[in-house]
Amino acid sequence: MAARNRGYFEALNIFALNLVSSPGSGKTALLERTLADLKETLNFYVIEGDQQTVNDANRIAALDVPVMQINTGKGCHLESDMVFEAVKKLGMKPDSILMIENVGNLVCPSMFDLGEQKRVVIISTTEGEDKPIKYPDMFHTSDVCIINKIDLMPYLNFDLQRLKDYALQVNPHLQFFEVSATTGEGMEPWYAWLRKQLEKNQ
Repeated sequence: MAARNRGYFEALNIFALNLVSSPGSGKTALLERTLADLKETLNFYVIEGDQQTVNDANRIAALDVPVMQINTGKGCHLESDMVFEAVKKLGMKPDSILMIENVGNLVCPSMFDLGEQKRVVIISTTEGEDKPIKYPDMFHTSDVCIINKIDLMPYLNFDLQRLKDYALQVNPHLQFFEVSATTGEGMEPWYAWLRKQLEKNQ
C-alpha cells in the first residue's frame, strides 16, 4: 500500500512529507506557520493523525487549506492504508505538497512507510539533547531534522551542538533546520528546501 501511495504521488508530482515527533514538539505550530507563509504560492494538502479529536484539523482548516483528520483510536501511528483513504477524499491537484502530520510518538511511526518521499523529524529545544540516542530508529529513518523553539534557548540548559552530534551518530545524512515556529526565525531556509524539493519532482 505504501508503494501504491508513492506511485500515486509520483504520477501527480505530489511531494509528500511525513512529519514525526514526540507530543508537544510544535509539529502543528510549525505546519501552521509554513502554510500561512507559503499557501499563496504553493498548493498544500494536509493529513492530520491523532488518537482522538479534530483539534489539529480545525487549526489547519482555519487557514483555508484542504485537510483530512485521521483518528487512530488506540493506535499509536498512521498506516499507509489510512493515508490512501484520506488521499482519495482530498482530491489533490498535481504539483502540490502533501503534509502528513503523524501521531505524536517517537517509536511506532518510525517502522511504518506511508509512501512519503521524505520523513521529517521535529524536536524542540525543551526536550533536551539526548532524544536521538534514546529513540534512534526515528532519527535513523528520517531525512530531515527540524530543531524547533530556538527562541527559548536563552532560558534553557540546552546544547544545540550536542543534539546535532547525537543525531549524526545515528544518521550521518540528516539535514538540519533550526527554527522558531512562534517567531519565524530560521523558517526561510526550510521554505527554500520545500520549494527545491517540489521542483526536483517536476
